[in-house]
Amino acid sequence: MRFARVIVDVPIEQPLDYALGDCDPASLVPGTPVLVPFKRSDQVGIAVGLAADSALPPDKIRPLIAPILIAAPLGERWLKLTRFAADYYHCAWGEVALPALPPMLRRRPVARLAQRVEKMRAAPVGVATADAVGSGADGAGPAVPVLRDEQQAAVDAIAAAAGYARFLLFGVTGSGKTEVYLHAIAATLAADPAAQALLLVPEINLTPQLEALVRARFPGEAVASLHSGLNDGERNAAWLAAHEGRARIVIGTRLAVFASLPRLRLVVVDEEHDPSFKAGQGVHYSARDLALKLAQLAEAPVVLGSATPSLETWAAAQAGRYALLRLTGRGGAARSEVELPRVEMIDLKRHPAEHGLADPLRAALRSTIERGEQALVFLNRRGYAPVIACDACGWLSNCPRCSAFASFHKGERQLRCHHCGWQARVPAACPTCGNQDLSAVGHGTQRIEETLQLALPGARIRRIDRDNTQRRHAAREMLDAMHAGDIDVLVGTQMIAKGHDFRRVALVGVLNADAQLLAGDFRAPERLFATLLQVVGRAGRSGQPARVLLQTRHPGHPLYAALARHDFPRFARDQLAERRAMRLPPFVHAALLTATSRDMSDAVGLLQVAQGLGQALMDGGAAGAVKLYDAVPMPLERLAGEHRAQLLVEAARRSDLHAFLVRWLAALRREVASQKLRPRWNLEVDPIAI
Repeated sequence: MRFARVIVDVPIEQPLDYALGDCDPASLVPGTPVLVPFKRSDQVGIAVGLAADSALPPDKIRPLIAPILIAAPLGERWLKLTRFAADYYHCAWGEVALPALPPMLRRRPVARLAQRVEKMRAAPVGVATADAVGSGADGAGPAVPVLRDEQQAAVDAIAAAAGYARFLLFGVTGSGKTEVYLHAIAATLAADPAAQALLLVPEINLTPQLEALVRARFPGEAVASLHSGLNDGERNAAWLAAHEGRARIVIGTRLAVFASLPRLRLVVVDEEHDPSFKAGQGVHYSARDLALKLAQLAEAPVVLGSATPSLETWAAAQAGRYALLRLTGRGGAARSEVELPRVEMIDLKRHPAEHGLADPLRAALRSTIERGEQALVFLNRRGYAPVIACDACGWLSNCPRCSAFASFHKGERQLRCHHCGWQARVPAACPTCGNQDLSAVGHGTQRIEETLQLALPGARIRRIDRDNTQRRHAAREMLDAMHAGDIDVLVGTQMIAKGHDFRRVALVGVLNADAQLLAGDFRAPERLFATLLQVVGRAGRSGQPARVLLQTRHPGHPLYAALARHDFPRFARDQLAERRAMRLPPFVHAALLTATSRDMSDAVGLLQVAQGLGQALMDGGAAGAVKLYDAVPMPLERLAGEHRAQLLVEAARRSDLHAFLVRWLAALRREVASQKLRPRWNLEVDPIAI
């Protein structure tokens, strides 16, 4: 008797054994999706191998129901990638592999699935035509820009790579990194008529703009887009086109790193520093890091691109582990070199802000509009105000479910928690003392929009943030209006900071950057510098003189000084020196164990049990140079009605950390099961916030 080894989306470390029943063993090659019974229902799994025997008694082995033979099996490389991710992030293989499948394969197959797949194959997937993208005089499509020397050198280096090679493309904002990506993709596709390329971007809002550019540049090629904003049918069709090699270019957010690309020859990660590449729920994987492993398995070059690389990536490049490709000039392809925007600090101690705006910024906005140019006002805080207060008794609009304030949204007269989603009507009077004179404290994008409308009568002012872009394509329509010149001043959160090639923006105003400057997270300066440099980079992209005015109470801070010089290398050098002195990543490797419970004592109690188990391993010599910290509440202690605590583990060597985690988590699982401990717990390897 032979058995199928199957993984399913459950936290079970080893594949499950199923009898073949009536299934032909030839139809169960590794990577074949299958339908199997699990507990009291049927589930989709993936066959990962066959075995001649099983350690389970015969009466415990159930028969496999059927293979799902609607497409070729998932390839060996895909299986290796998902298995690597499961091992690295210390979770079950099925917890990585099954969620990576398209909706049509994750759910129990229904009747006529094969017919639907055939319709997907018959429909063209993202093929741009000359009519769709516009054509030149010869009908050959849009003109391809001529690269500057340093851009061409970067493309040549990537194209010359034999097999797996790691590149960091480091260029100032507006230096033409996207052109390097596109030329590298073109060279890859030209060298191999069956080749595929993967381009990862951090956010859905960046995907349509880049996708349109790629389609215009590669008319006649199938381009598949993969991100969570697609409906099931769109995602199914894109995944299938990639899996079958019909889509030669795949653009997507972090989930696209798990796309099945059998002929992959190039991997590009744009804005590699962006925290959006790290999954925040389920398996906490880093798509950037897995892209490196994917390229290694595919024996293909991988390009990480950024104007502000993560300090981990920058340190690796400085150590020679990545080849560093620099773009020092601004102007993009086929444009003359242009100057970077001039960054100036507005000292709020000398120029107090009125309704969120200091006089120098108001004056600059007026003159910019009078010249017929555009401006951006950046404030990474949505809503009207972050809190409502009672001046009589000190009551504040706290969220009842989180240890955070509920923000005031004026148009809807609502209080909303931006952490858990709780919302309620604004009270007519203070719930504590009955005072009817409640005050909105602080500024959000809605309030700044209102202030600008009063300060700049007649100006076309629009706002873009998560609140007014819920409708599908709303963000794209707003950005298109900005590109078309139909907006004078665009107010927004970090949605306006990344990747947008605004051609008419001559002024950027930055509000409330000090809030993150003083945050406690050790990565806060790195994130702030990256965000601000991206915002700064939206100005002056067509060569016009441009200014950036940053309102601050700390104009002499070293971070702002480095920003004014556009000097990321200096900023990174100083930050890495601090990290080394304080034994912080990338000079140590870390994992964060978190626990959640309705009662904080229960959450901390579970972590204390884990701490004791870890200490016993170290005392017994079963762990290397690993350090365990005490269990403490998380910075946002209460979220959605549950208390949260954390326990940090670190080691100087990655191998020591993972060897410890294997033993420690096994002991913790046994202890949780035997004591029936109730708090939920989760492990994050390489945490991005501590």
